[in-house]
Parts: sequence; structure tokens; C-alpha cells
Amino acid sequence: MAAPSRIEERLKRRTARIGVLGLGYVGLPLAVEFAKAGFRVTGFEINEKRVAELNRGRSYIQDVRTSEVRDLVRAGKLRATMNFEELRRMDAVDICVPTPLRKTKDPDVSFILAAVREIAPRLRRGQLIVLESTTYPGTTDELVLPLLQRDSWKIGRDFYLAFSPERVDPGNATYQTHNIPKVVGGVTPACSRAAAALYSTVVERVVPVSSTRVAEMVKLLENTFRSVNIGLVNEIALMCDKLKVDVWEVIEAAATKPFGFMPFYPGPGLGGHCIPVDPFYLSWKARQSGFEARFIELAGQVNGSMPYHVVSRVREALNSRRKAVRGSRVLVLGVAYKADIDDVRESPSLDILDILEKEGARVAFCDPYIGSILHAGRTLRATPFRASTLRSANCVVIATAHKAFDYGLVAKLADTVVDSRNTLKGRRTRGVYRL
Repeated sequence: MAAPSRIEERLKRRTARIGVLGLGYVGLPLAVEFAKAGFRVTGFEINEKRVAELNRGRSYIQDVRTSEVRDLVRAGKLRATMNFEELRRMDAVDICVPTPLRKTKDPDVSFILAAVREIAPRLRRGQLIVLESTTYPGTTDELVLPLLQRDSWKIGRDFYLAFSPERVDPGNATYQTHNIPKVVGGVTPACSRAAAALYSTVVERVVPVSSTRVAEMVKLLENTFRSVNIGLVNEIALMCDKLKVDVWEVIEAAATKPFGFMPFYPGPGLGGHCIPVDPFYLSWKARQSGFEARFIELAGQVNGSMPYHVVSRVREALNSRRKAVRGSRVLVLGVAYKADIDDVRESPSLDILDILEKEGARVAFCDPYIGSILHAGRTLRATPFRASTLRSANCVVIATAHKAFDYGLVAKLADTVVDSRNTLKGRRTRGVYRL
């Protein structure tokens, strides 16, 4: 067995300085975990507001408690800065920046490249750099390593580079950073050992793999698995609608099989930063290798069509009351991409609102976690959830199943309901249109 490197020794003694580049939904929880483990952690951000909030001891991420941040800031274990010169002082740097898609559905790795270009001129011997941002297989070796490499330096001896995919599930009270197994793949075995040493200080289980490409592919498989299975069940829902079969009853019965079946549920579409985006990273990379990922592309098409199906149900609901979409008041319950969180990234609710308004509806939304959204070039503010709001709507669309909504009140007061989440099961059947 190879002797521990200097970075491994410093990590073991908790004397390493750790930097987290990007303090969003992934970076801030990670920085907090490292600080709680006893490290001095510096967060690097280009968002001045985030830096100010964190240095005041305030959390702006739902899953991170302000009390934790405040205590760590006061103890001198956690701070944020916009001064990238301080990267020189870090022993380990985690890159946790966004990786969106371009309008052409091609990967946008510009944030990764910008982060690495900040690190490269400040890289010093013995530093460990870990990329966590979701990306296509080959990114770490083909894009990141060449920017960091120096002629006289040897990777795995003079500096260390690895990939470890983030596995954040916003709003999940059971699985958070510390108890979600961490996959790690280094450019060299020494890089893997250094990265494993880093994460083993804060994560209950580290899962080493043979390369950065394997680690990059793991993340894409995880989210493509969900995308394809959700696409399948969404297509089954569309089929059941034509066959006049209750898809929810079908899934509930199928889920009683104790082997060979895992229940997935239909909905108004996919949201969040990962599941609607990551499969396209994989299909793009496959095309570069001359392989057509037909399963992935088809699932994306099915999932992307679901907001239009929801709107078609709104038309049915309004037609049953002899009303047209144009001029009707449509209330959308929930614009967060999933229940009980404050994140609207890629939310299908935004598409539903947009399609309805283009068809002439007078749209409004309720969401206990979202005060306003940017809609059609203007700020649309949330409508309070109350009896008068429900009564005044010609149609209510349940798009996000927040626990805070009183579904008994919806069942009692709404004229017609399009229930895309099966929340009214057993409460009411008249005037309810499901997927």
C-alpha cells in the first residue's frame, strides 16, 4: 500500500484548508459539512448577495439551517469570499458550479471552465482539486486536466484531480450530504486515494471507482434511469387515458409485486436541475461517439410533452362547464418543481402557466415556498391560498403536491380541478380530471 500523501495526512489531522467553489444547492451543504467536521472552510462565489448572507451567518438554502451557518461562521470555521486569490491557500478545492444545457440541448460547461481557469494560475504543489458538477464522461480528463497540467508537474504526485458526482436531493429529510454514499474516481490511483480521504471525513461511505469517466457516468446513469422510467409511466398514463383506465390504480396494484417492479408515478413533467438535464449530457456524448441514444431521447420527448397534456385536461375541464380557455381564470397550485421545496428550476409548472397564458387564460399561482416568479417578461406574484381564491377560479390545476395545501378545501370549493399528482384520491370525483 502506498504511503499517505501530505494532503491525506492533513485531512486526517483536520488541518487542511478546504475551498468550495460555488455555494449553491450543492456547494453550501458540502461546505457546512466540512466545517462541522472541524475544517476551516472558505466558500468562493461570484454572487455578492450570497457572500454577504453567509458571512452574516444566514442560510439561503432550504436544507441548510441558519443556526448551523451562524455557529460555524462565529467559530471561524466557515466564511465566503469573492477574492479568488485565496485559492492559493487551499489544500483541497471542490468545484460545485452549474452545468446547464444550451438551447440546442448541448452541454454548457462554461461555468466549469471558468472555475478551473480561476484555479489554474493559483494551483500549488500538493493541492487536491475535485469536480462535483454533473457533466459528460471525459470532462475531467479532457477539459479540466489540460488546464491544470504543468510541464514539470506529474499528476498524482505534484497535484491531485478527481471527479465525485454530487447526489443532492433537495427537501429530503432522510438522505443528506453526510449519509449519501460518495462515488469517487481519480485521474490516478493516488488521486482517488486523496479524494477518498477528503470525503471520508464527512461522509459515512465512500465508493471508489476506477476512473473519472466511470464516476462521471455513474451520475448520468442514476438520473437517466429516473428520466426513462418516468417517461415510461407518463406514456402509460397517456395510454390509460385513451383506454379509460385509471393509471394510478394500475400502478398501485403493480407495486404489490415483491420483485421485478419499482413504482414510478406520472406527473406534469420533469423539473429540477438534474433529471431534465443530465440525460441530454449522456445522449450528446453518445452522438459524439456515433451512438444514437434513442431511449433517452424518446423519454425526453414524452416528459417534455406532459405540460401540454395537462393543458389539454384544463380544456376538457373548462369545456365541461361550457367555458373556453380564453378568458377563464386558471389557478395553478405549486410552481416548485417538486413538493415542499423552494426551487423552480426547470419546473413544468412554468410551462403550464406559459401555455395557458398564450391560449388566453388569466393565470395565477399559489405556492407557500415561492413568493414570485419571472413569467412572460414580468414578475408574477403568488396569490394567497384561501377559500376566496379557490372559489374565484374557473379551474384549479394541482401541479405540485405541497403538504401545506389543504386538499380537502380544494375538493370542496374548486369548480373544476386538474389533478396531476393524484392528491384528491378518495376526496372527490365530480369535476376532477386526472392524468
